[in-house]
Parts: sequence; structure tokens; C-alpha cells
Amino acid sequence: ILMNTMHTETTTERKKVIFSAIQPSGSITLGNYLGALKNWVALQDEFDCIFALADLHTITVRQEPAKFRRNIMEAYALLLACGIDVGKSLFFMQSHVHTHAELAWILNCYTQFGELSRMTQFKDKSAKHADNINAGLFTYPALMAADILLYQADLVPVGADQKQHLELTRNIAERFNGLYSPTFVVPDPYIPKNGARVMSLQDPTKKMSKSDENANGCIALLDKPEDIMRKFKRAVTDSDACVRYAEGKDGVNNLMGIYSAVTGRTFEEIEHEFEGKGYGDFKAAVGEAVVEHLRPIQERYADYSKNKDYLEQCYRASAEKALAISQRTLRKVMKKIGYIL
Repeated sequence: ILMNTMHTETTTERKKVIFSAIQPSGSITLGNYLGALKNWVALQDEFDCIFALADLHTITVRQEPAKFRRNIMEAYALLLACGIDVGKSLFFMQSHVHTHAELAWILNCYTQFGELSRMTQFKDKSAKHADNINAGLFTYPALMAADILLYQADLVPVGADQKQHLELTRNIAERFNGLYSPTFVVPDPYIPKNGARVMSLQDPTKKMSKSDENANGCIALLDKPEDIMRKFKRAVTDSDACVRYAEGKDGVNNLMGIYSAVTGRTFEEIEHEFEGKGYGDFKAAVGEAVVEHLRPIQERYADYSKNKDYLEQCYRASAEKALAISQRTLRKVMKKIGYIL
């Protein structure tokens, strides 16, 4: 049974609303999972959570249609397998809720050209996709603002690379509220207490990314156990041959962070566990711990993948409820601007 309402008053104080979205633009990585998705699962009991697959955002980069469709379905099933519970949260595809695109256009008209041109992600992606610097890539943050503001979200979980976009969302909300009277909740960042920042296994100065040119740098959640073990055994370390967390030991620090995130052990406990042991033992142990942690997720994913009807029932019911909530905000916005409704 899907939840019936968000923002409902109960005998206790209403739960705060959290909104978060992830792009279905390829394999979901261990970095995505430990940095964000694992926390999404943990947030569901404390907050009213609204989660989306940001498939509208994804087309700022050219997509091959059949592969794109597969990626969307894979991401949906995989997030359910990770623990997103449609009995507690809403979880839908952004393109199934037309209010996102509608509010994005309106917010484009309340976002300054100079604000958008300062976005570091626009500069980075423009450099990476120089043959396709499209208007959507430029106005992407206004769509992100619409995603958040439609649901009157109190909090948005953000990593370091999204802080600038959330700041812009706050500016847009405050600008609109100032012009027309309070309309939007101005969202605050939610910094998870235990959000792991997972780096590439081959270049630990860079974030783990599905677009990494070196396939050994990235672990996908659906990688086979033998591939996970091989990638960890090849992970970059240093010549110190001592498992300890210290400045200048980026590779080892990254492996310790991953091991800590999947086992719950502190860095001190990890240092003690591998005292007198070499990096070979340590890398094998990290690989095995990750394989065991991902095993139930992979098993649940396999089950969900066989049940397309159930997946469709989940995303359509969530989208219907998301549309009802978001239309309230959109109508309020349009009325204040002066549209005839």
C-alpha cells in the first residue's frame, strides 16, 4: 500500500519533507550508494521522503533511446532493491510528473542569466561535451529548483558538488516569495552524519564516477563478485605498507572509508584489525566485505527485474500522488503571477 499523503498533520508534529533525486544515466556505483542511497533508506522513518529518478535532467547529454529506457528501469528496480520503500516514501520518474517541466519554465523567468553562468557544473559539463552545449545544460538548475520547490521540501540531502545548486534554489525561492508573498518553503541542506565520499580506486583524488575512463576505478552495484574482487586487488595504495588513516595516503584512506561504511567499524578498529598485515590482505578484506554487503541488494534486484508489472504499479502510483501534491504548489504559483486558472 502506498502512502496516501505527505505533509499530513498527525497527533505528533508533522514530519519534515525531504526531496532527493538521482539521474538514471548509467550504472549506479558504490559511490552513489554509500554517498547517498544508503542514507535515503535510513531517512525514510524520520522524514516524509520524496525520491525521483531525474530522467528529464539526463537528456542534457545525448542518450541512446533503447539504452536510456533500460537504464531508467534498471535504476528504479535497483533503488527498490537498496531499500527505498514505496509504503513509506514516494519514488517516481520525474518525466511522469509534468509539473516539474512546467514550474521549471516559470522559474527560468525568475533566475538570472548571470546566476546560471556562474554554475561550476555548467562549466565542467560544457568542457566535457563541447559539441553539445545546449540551453538545457545551462538552465538545468532551474529544473532542479522546480524539483525541490514543488514539494515544499524542508531539506535536501546534498553532496559538495550540489551545494551551489541548492544555494541557487534558495535564492530563487526567496526572490519569488519577496515579489509575491510567501509561496515556497526555502529548503535547507541536509548533510548526512555518515555520508561517505567514495573516490576512484585508480585515482583516489577524484570522486568515483560511472564516467571514469578507467573501468577499474569504479564499482557498479551490479558488478559480479569476481569483478569487484579484481578491482579492489588492483586499487591504488602507496609504498608505506601500513593500514592507517593519514594525510597523503589517499588510496588507503579511501579503502578504509569504504570498509568502514560497509562494516560499521571505526578507523581505529580497522587500523587495529590490520596491524602487521600488508595491503594485499587489506584490499582482499575490503573487496569481500563489499561483495557480502551488495549480495542481498543484487538478489532483490534480480527478483524485481523479473516483475515488471509490480515495478510499473509502484512508479505509476507514486507519480499520481506526486502530481497531486505538486499541482497544489504550481496552482498557487500561477495564481500569484496572474495566470487565469
